[in-house]
Amino acid sequence: MRTSLLTVGLAALVGLGCSRLPKLIGVFINPGPGDGPGSARGLEYDTVSDAYVNFIETEVLPGIEADHGVTFTDDPEGRASFGCSSGGAAAFTMGWFRPDLYRRILTYSGTFVNQHPDDEYPHGAWEYHENLIRTSKRKPLRVFLQVGEHELGASRPATDLHNWVSANRNMARELAAKDYHYRFVFARDARHCDSGVIAQTLPETLLWLWRGYPR
Repeated sequence: MRTSLLTVGLAALVGLGCSRLPKLIGVFINPGPGDGPGSARGLEYDTVSDAYVNFIETEVLPGIEADHGVTFTDDPEGRASFGCSSGGAAAFTMGWFRPDLYRRILTYSGTFVNQHPDDEYPHGAWEYHENLIRTSKRKPLRVFLQVGEHELGASRPATDLHNWVSANRNMARELAAKDYHYRFVFARDARHCDSGVIAQTLPETLLWLWRGYPR
């Protein structure tokens, strides 16, 4: 059974200790059913739009605040989005469309491929590294990307728009060209959302992600 991001993330936070990171509240949401093009999860996570982040802001976070008596900061520098696979694409999309709300982006095996095309973005999240990053004004984002050697679609040609390795390498290239604050990790002999890679990299990555934010 693959170790969950939640389990690994909590272990990483405990290992770092409270003094090296700001106090954090982690919100982990179960996706809709299914996977891939046409699924509910694909609609939620792989759509290139502000629909998902608006759902988080108008329904999820207010509900948590009301039910648990917590208050989330409205400082975009104090907010991060975090995900693996399609969740990684959704995490980036949250910051891309709403940098006024989220500026620290953490992705593992991000699905920056053509999973959910539409009329506006006919190549889905592949559009980020194909067009959008290059043609858009630089946004105030700090972005972590990781991809494994044996990812989904690793043996497929990039022209299929479904090679995760090519997609994440392209993301890193385009972010570098626009002078973004980013970090890219290519993990040898690793697979999609590899729990071993996450366990090894997440503690240091969290420190890098929150660099500059008051503890």
